[in-house]
Amino acid sequence: MAELPAAGQSRIAGSTTLIAVVIALFFLWGGVTSLNDILIPKLKDLFRLSYAEVMLTQFAFFTAYAVVSLPAGIAVARLGYGRGIVLGLGMMSAGCLLFIPAASNATFGMFLGALFVLAAGVTVLQVAANPLIANLGSADSAHSRLTFAQAFNALGTTVAPLVGAQIILGSIATTDSASLSGAALQAHQAREAAVIGHSYLGIAILLILIASIFWLWRNRLGAPKATPGMSVGLALLKRPRFALGVLAIFLYVGAEVTIGSLLANYLMQPAIMGLDPRSAGEHIAFYWGGAMVGRFIGGAVLRIVTPGRALAGAAACAAILVLLSSLSAGSFAGWALIAVGLANAIMFPTIFSIAIDGLGDKTPQGSGLLCMAIVGGAIVPLLAGAMADQGSISIALAIPAACYVFIALFGATASRRPVPRSAS
Repeated sequence: MAELPAAGQSRIAGSTTLIAVVIALFFLWGGVTSLNDILIPKLKDLFRLSYAEVMLTQFAFFTAYAVVSLPAGIAVARLGYGRGIVLGLGMMSAGCLLFIPAASNATFGMFLGALFVLAAGVTVLQVAANPLIANLGSADSAHSRLTFAQAFNALGTTVAPLVGAQIILGSIATTDSASLSGAALQAHQAREAAVIGHSYLGIAILLILIASIFWLWRNRLGAPKATPGMSVGLALLKRPRFALGVLAIFLYVGAEVTIGSLLANYLMQPAIMGLDPRSAGEHIAFYWGGAMVGRFIGGAVLRIVTPGRALAGAAACAAILVLLSSLSAGSFAGWALIAVGLANAIMFPTIFSIAIDGLGDKTPQGSGLLCMAIVGGAIVPLLAGAMADQGSISIALAIPAACYVFIALFGATASRRPVPRSAS
């Protein structure tokens, strides 16, 4: 998520080392977020959940954006960027540590609670890190730094599923939990839950180490500022372009997360690719890796194509790929759905830039509301999971397809309508 510095924001002297460590944060939260796609098949098997039930993992994670975004903005304004990042990393590490009692008790509800706390920390981290990377250096190179940081975010979402599939999903294929009961089932659940707990303990240790670095640098990263009013941001929803942009972000994140969440189980189906759990989890990396590659391609395309037209084209391609996958079978169906990641690449930053263009000094408040719209990652997957339970994953893909159709229409409308240059 990119947030350009608003008028009047002070710039911060940024050394190469400082910029590199801040960019590493983008890699970190990208990886933590995409690990949810690995957790879903694991938890589904471990607790014998339906698709709707297991999608509560994404619901717990992305609901944090709706709950925490505005308080996070206020907290970062009061604390400053450095202390805000430490707060976010601290909350993330606390969420990771909560996986240990959740694993010890092998309780699905406790895993959901841990995911919410983890996501709350990610939200605070994003609110602090996005404007910080834009302000670390000259204004002329702000877009370059943001694009570079976003590429590392995509790299994190690509690498984490590869590693997570090896560690977390590797043992699913060796035991059929459906054949177990009583003490044998409890022992299996305890053993497999411990794998998750140990994995997140390692992440917690890494987060604490990085938080300690930012604590040492806290005074270099800007002083606290006045807290902005929430009513100013909410008033922006009266502007049609901005309000539709918020809805487009909601639907985009919902569609992206839905596909990533269902992908492993989809690829494991005999009628699709018939992969084992670990291989299916590893294939998720191609979905997120497509977004990383597409980001570089999109950067070149956006130099010659207007943002609205580029968005409309990318969203239309995504809708077509989803529909082709849902109406076909075999490897073609699997790879068509994976290829949606490539089409996803430019959508978030392009929707974001179209929505905030012309907001002037109200840009920070608009950015906060767009961040809240990421809660689409909680709602849309839950609806798709319920549809998968009633029919099949192929049928449930109609939901992300519909989301992409709306985004394509938003892009087409934005390409025809001039953007107001000031909303002050």
